[in-house]
Amino acid sequence: MPAPHPPAGTKRAPRIAKQAPPRVAPESGDLDDVREAAHDCKACPLWANATQTVFGEGPEHARIMLVGEQPGDQEDLQGHPFVGPAGRLLDKALAEAGIARERIYVTNAVKHFKWEPRGKRRLHKKPGEAEVSACHQWLERELELVAPSLVVAMGATAARALLGRTTPVEANRGRVMSLHAGMQVMITVHPSYLLRVPDALRDEAYARFVKDLRVALPFLKDAHRR
Repeated sequence: MPAPHPPAGTKRAPRIAKQAPPRVAPESGDLDDVREAAHDCKACPLWANATQTVFGEGPEHARIMLVGEQPGDQEDLQGHPFVGPAGRLLDKALAEAGIARERIYVTNAVKHFKWEPRGKRRLHKKPGEAEVSACHQWLERELELVAPSLVVAMGATAARALLGRTTPVEANRGRVMSLHAGMQVMITVHPSYLLRVPDALRDEAYARFVKDLRVALPFLKDAHRR
């Protein structure tokens, strides 16, 4: 049944526009300046339950940037990206793909750990759209300052943050697409996915991940970099 029309002369309640997240990322300065500023970020509520901001790390002008979802428990405690179980698996896969981790920049779409308690453990909780949106300003600055040739989006949240729309991972993985002028993007799974795959399928899933990463290898040899 349709909603009744308001009486003549009655003003409709105005639509409430979504409030843009506060701009706190500096628009000038180098990567170290931006990283330092991010330590005090309170653009969304996640900072309150996190140990610290976990900013990206790697060469200032790396040719490849890897973007994950958010820090995990160990990343939150240590203050570095991809140092937990998923990070160790990523390191192994990168080595098999012929990519030295010290040559790439590694970061996350969200810089604070979102979690929920489970006994004495802190379990990962998927960040919401508002949290990804609030943190996008930091990812934008990393992209501007590092200016990689290829950005590897690991998982659906990273793909959504980079492309601005929901992009199915399986239907697009391993394919290089244009992100914006002079920058390409490739989608693959997040390494934490491989930790959840049933044992019987894990070797095959891992091999596919390594195959995806090998697509990035030629970008390390890009002769048109500064």
